[in-house]
Parts: sequence; structure tokens; C-alpha cells
Amino acid sequence: MKTYSAKPSDIEKKWILIDAENLVVGRLAAIIATRLRGKHLPTFTPHMDVGDNVIVINADKVVFTGRKRDNKVYYRHTGYPGGIKETTPAKVLEGKFPERVVELAVKRMLPRGPLARQQLGNLRVYAGEQHPHEAQSPEKLDVASLNAKNVRN
Repeated sequence: MKTYSAKPSDIEKKWILIDAENLVVGRLAAIIATRLRGKHLPTFTPHMDVGDNVIVINADKVVFTGRKRDNKVYYRHTGYPGGIKETTPAKVLEGKFPERVVELAVKRMLPRGPLARQQLGNLRVYAGEQHPHEAQSPEKLDVASLNAKNVRN
């Protein structure tokens, strides 16, 4: 028995639409990362980009469990001495780019490297209901029905 390895001609990318309203951020990010890498497919090949294109709408309406919305801290560094900056998910969600919460959660669940950066390019996150990808006719993935823990009211 030989190990299957996908060739670029074998890869078929689908378009998936996810409505993130009232979904838990970590669980949502794990599902998106799995879809981007292609690990849900029987033809998964670790060194190829075999995953789907994922569109996330209503990213500004995601929820956190417990007190993470106020107590969790995101750190970044400016590159200068003493240049560490911090913010909370509540500030990011109320700010100018609330979709960054979902983008960063997914980015941190992918392995580091050129392939992961390419796969992250297949993710499109929008804060509101509207998205410009109707021509691709994405199929809707109901993440809320996959597990009861995926949703918070």
C-alpha cells in the first residue's frame, strides 16, 4: 500500500461560508484552521495547500467563554526597547477592525511557515453580514449545529 500524495492538478478548492454570530472564538478558529489546512479531507497532504477557501461573516459578534473578553490580554511588540503593547479582546471588538480577533485566533492555530501563510490567504473575515464573494457560490457551514458548546447566547 502506497501513501497518497496530492498533486496540484488533483486539488479542488471549495468555498465555505461561516456565520460567526454567537460562536465561541476558540472553537470557531479550530474548525476554520482545520478547513484551511485540508485536514478534513481524505486526500490531506501536509506539504500542499489542499484546504478550502473560508469566508467568515459577523466576526464582530463572536463571543468568549468565562471572563476572557475582559481579562485575556493580547501582546505585541513594536521592535523598540520597552515597546511591548497590550490590549484585550473587548477593546479589539469595539475598535475599528473587530475581525482581527478571529484572524489572529486562526493564525495562531496554524503551523508557522510559508505554507501556513499561503493557507491564511484563503481566509476572508468580515465584520458585518456583507461579503463580495457571492460569485463563488459558497456553501454554508453550520458550525453551531456541530456541537452544542460552539454557541453561547
